[in-house]
Amino acid sequence: MSDSDLVTLYSTQVLALAADIPHLGRLDAPDGTAKCRSPLCGSTVTADVGLAGGRVARFAQDVRTCALGQASAAILGAAAVGRDLAELTAAREAVRLMLQSDGPTPPAPFAGYEVLRLARDYRNRHPSILLPLDAICQATAAAT
Repeated sequence: MSDSDLVTLYSTQVLALAADIPHLGRLDAPDGTAKCRSPLCGSTVTADVGLAGGRVARFAQDVRTCALGQASAAILGAAAVGRDLAELTAAREAVRLMLQSDGPTPPAPFAGYEVLRLARDYRNRHPSILLPLDAICQATAAAT
């Protein structure tokens, strides 16, 4: 990856998201918890959820990833509360398709993932981007 590729990939918008991740930390007494790790780079995300009526009412995430994973966690953190497992799973699949096959931008409230479209040519970065979504989907499934 050239220096100009890195500058493009780690845009100002990506870095701004990475610096402002909502719901950082851990929940006391979560209904579901999941820790996901990327075997490629060692990044980890732990997600805690509290559900009410099958929807995420409380959410916290411990994020130990690169800037792309952190940006993903920021986008997810802004949209997670109020979502059910089906919505979260659909968002994860939409992001995966956007990255792997240049699919459409995920629908609202996950449209912010568009900023990570530039990572589609860097397949080794996809697991870090998907990690926060994997963690919340697993935590929510564990809580149901």
